[in-house]
Amino acid sequence: MTATRLKKGSRAGARKKRRLYFLLTSLLVLGLAVALVLNALKSSIRLFYDPTEVVEKGISPGQDFRIGGLVKTGSFKSREVGDIEVNTFKVTDGNKSVAVIYKGLLPDLFREGQGVVAEGAMNKNGVFVATQVLAKHDENYMPKDVVDSLKKRGEWKKYIASKDKDKGKAL
Repeated sequence: MTATRLKKGSRAGARKKRRLYFLLTSLLVLGLAVALVLNALKSSIRLFYDPTEVVEKGISPGQDFRIGGLVKTGSFKSREVGDIEVNTFKVTDGNKSVAVIYKGLLPDLFREGQGVVAEGAMNKNGVFVATQVLAKHDENYMPKDVVDSLKKRGEWKKYIASKDKDKGKAL
């Protein structure tokens, strides 16, 4: 009777080992699949930062990301170099500002004091070199990331107040 118990026990132990190996192999394959997907998406993921975060984090030159905020009043300059229009301006969140340079035509709705999101990377001189600039598309729209950033910094109420003041002048 004890011999039959040992046989049954060894079968159960073998089944447990097989299940354990299957579970470990499955986890390994799943982990590898997740790592491959994240690596493939790495180039298309762009992080969003506001100017204060850019200054405080000291983002390394060449790292692609998005910066958003308001175009600082009085900071916009445009000049032509050959056939290319070179635009410089500062993006601010009311706390810190980051200089931006963009070669090309800006969106029609680009103005000082308006919300903007720029994609690109920092250069070695601490200037954000934009590859694309996105401006708001109507009077009430501002990108969600910019709104969240302004609210976090306490600048949202000031922005709304300035917009209300501008509407009063237009009427």
